[in-house]
Amino acid sequence: MIRVKLPTHLRNLAHVDGEVELDLDHLGEASVSMVLDALEDRYPVLRGTIRDLNTGKRRAFVRYFACERDLSHDPPDTPLPKEVLIGDEPLLIVGAMAGG
Repeated sequence: MIRVKLPTHLRNLAHVDGEVELDLDHLGEASVSMVLDALEDRYPVLRGTIRDLNTGKRRAFVRYFACERDLSHDPPDTPLPKEVLIGDEPLLIVGAMAGG
């Protein structure tokens, strides 16, 4: 089971409270891309909000974190940390802030 924490606006859009739990057939490995595929399959309304529909690239103001590490610039097929795979730590999807 992989735990995913979404920013408030995406939780509201998907009509979920708290964390999302996803069961993946990852056979010991899963990547951010695999988690996002499962998340979008379960909540189709999120398609295009986290990554671009055409290119699959992460949206500019979205970041991914796990185990206090920024995964945003890692290749999307990089395996997630073991702590995320076993459900001890969540994958955080964070809406970045800009402006001043």
